[in-house]
Amino acid sequence: MLQDSVKMQQVALDREEFIYSGRIDKRNKKQPEFIFPASSLQFRFFGKKVILVLENRNACWKNYVGAIVDGKQKSWLLNQKGQTEILLLEEEQEKEHEILFFKRQDSCHEIKLCALFFSEGSQVLKIPFRPKRKIEVYGDSVSAGEVSEAVDYIGKADPEHQGEYSNSWYSYAWITARKLQAELHNIAQGGIALMNQTGWFHYPDYIGMETVWNQMHYHPAFGETVPWDFSAYIPDVVIIAIGQNDSHPIDYMKEDIAGEKAKLWKKQYRAFLEKLRKQYPKAYLICCTTLLIHDRAWDISIEQVCQELKDKRIMYFHFQRTGKGTPGHLRIPEAEEMAEELAAYIESLKIEGW
Repeated sequence: MLQDSVKMQQVALDREEFIYSGRIDKRNKKQPEFIFPASSLQFRFFGKKVILVLENRNACWKNYVGAIVDGKQKSWLLNQKGQTEILLLEEEQEKEHEILFFKRQDSCHEIKLCALFFSEGSQVLKIPFRPKRKIEVYGDSVSAGEVSEAVDYIGKADPEHQGEYSNSWYSYAWITARKLQAELHNIAQGGIALMNQTGWFHYPDYIGMETVWNQMHYHPAFGETVPWDFSAYIPDVVIIAIGQNDSHPIDYMKEDIAGEKAKLWKKQYRAFLEKLRKQYPKAYLICCTTLLIHDRAWDISIEQVCQELKDKRIMYFHFQRTGKGTPGHLRIPEAEEMAEELAAYIESLKIEGW
């Protein structure tokens, strides 16, 4: 490891100049752990080389991480288990650089940042701008940016893949945040529905967002759950994009929107919104689904719950192609479409302080 002609120096991962974003485990600040998609580390430095050493814990798929290095995007395949040494940057001459390292995928894996090395003599610089606006998203694979890079399959079912096309950078969630110059916490998990025992996440003992929403570590493959401290991040806007995987294994909302199962779901959805409202008394809660094809009954039910709550800061948002855009995951242009509509809607709310 680190055997070449350029001498390297280790830099502590808890330096005050570094900007972390996302629901990150910082109990050990010198070795933070990334769980959710779009979790990131951003830093500037003057030098010519930087290496990041990670420890990967795999649950499924192949696992990739990404970075924006001086404006250009890169990605790396991680070892399934154990450490991976990533050469983030190497150049002949010293100069100023900016890097945003981020988690591309959901809890199909977790990563621990073990060590960061700069070329000897490098200087860590402050980042002049950090967004004041804060957004949080609760969603499924679409919110996570799963299979977003498979641009040859726009409007089509997914190709066979092992995680290589999944990239949270191109999720509508992160694109929306960038359009609004807002920080993002993306609480998104592929396959997740609202309620336990439904959806696709953690087959066959399905786990729903009603269990995951207040956790930092939540995947049973990685041990015990660890609760999240909500005081660490107070969003101005919370987007709830749940209600698409809920039709599995039975699409009871489509079968009978007034039936007992549908009534139970609406009761639980309302309870979930009330829990979020308790955590964030002043936030705008925007409820929606996505362009992924699903029955309209789910959106009708979500809108009904929002109206029943009679809270001016809880609203339902309908995209132009909600539920009828694609049978597969959203590709980059489709995520851009959603983000454009959603960002414009959020701006129209005239949020105080924005």
